[in-house]
Amino acid sequence: MDQDSELNDLPEKKLATMRDVARAAGVSVSTVSRVLDERLPASRSASAEKIRQVARELGYRRDYVASSLRRGDTGTLGVLVPRLTDAVTAMLFEEIARAAARRGYFAIVATCGDSKEQEKKAVESLLDRRVDGLIMSTCRLDDPLPQTLRERDIPHVLALRTDGSSPSSVGDDELGGYLATRHLIDLGHRDIGLIGGPDFASNALNRRKGYEQAMREAGLKIEAEWCCHSDFNIASGEQQGMKILSQRHRPSALFAVNDELAIGVLAAAHQQGLIIGEDLSLVGYNDIPLVSRLPVALTSVRTPLEHIASDAVDMLLNPELNNNMRITTPSLIPRKSTSSPRK
Repeated sequence: MDQDSELNDLPEKKLATMRDVARAAGVSVSTVSRVLDERLPASRSASAEKIRQVARELGYRRDYVASSLRRGDTGTLGVLVPRLTDAVTAMLFEEIARAAARRGYFAIVATCGDSKEQEKKAVESLLDRRVDGLIMSTCRLDDPLPQTLRERDIPHVLALRTDGSSPSSVGDDELGGYLATRHLIDLGHRDIGLIGGPDFASNALNRRKGYEQAMREAGLKIEAEWCCHSDFNIASGEQQGMKILSQRHRPSALFAVNDELAIGVLAAAHQQGLIIGEDLSLVGYNDIPLVSRLPVALTSVRTPLEHIASDAVDMLLNPELNNNMRITTPSLIPRKSTSSPRK
């Protein structure tokens, strides 16, 4: 079974209800609830077996919406991030937790990598724990889950990434990509490459759009061999950095669409015997605390995560805002990793 068909297993309104099962089995709804509750020890009685058989025949699936959100306010918010080893998503969760606490809520976190299958399971698990809503930084442009959540009227807000339809709190990534590239152009660079992120992530694609806009505006050629898609991690930055920097004709500057990719490029540059800030200018994105303390402090684009987090919590707890997209303006933080190109 493919991932999209699994996502379609989220409860549909036309599916049999617990009341339908109770009626067909000739028992009470509470009895059906106890027998089909997977968290309780499975009963082997004849009555229980009959209930399970009737549920299978009717195509009953547990309704996570009815069993969680519709039972009332529990004072908890579910937060879904790709991974907590990523500095940005870990920092985002901490900011969401603080913003939720100021409003009297407690935030719980789940991770799913960038797997659609694991994302669906994590959402089901959070809803089964009766969270009052979801904040998700896992949105993929090839993933129907946000649409499914909208169809099921499940309160949710997307953070950092967006599908363009669900309520979202994001940074202005296109502007950020433009600021990073414009900074390099203003320093005199004309040969500028891009270490991009995954093409399923809106923030990566928008940062690339900003790069392309700045290059076109300056009348500069975008060299395909100096641009790439990759994962948001250090290993990918090093791998792609090696491919670009080992070329006979290499760029004088690179824009990496997140700081972890930029750190990977630092490793690649070291292996190539290049000095950052002299032989190669480098700009990252997100301005995580580490980058200002590197041996050569990294120029980076900063998007205040506290604003994104606070806006996401506000939108989740105020349904009248749910048709909105909140966009936070980034700023460029210049440091020693960028300078004018050598003559």
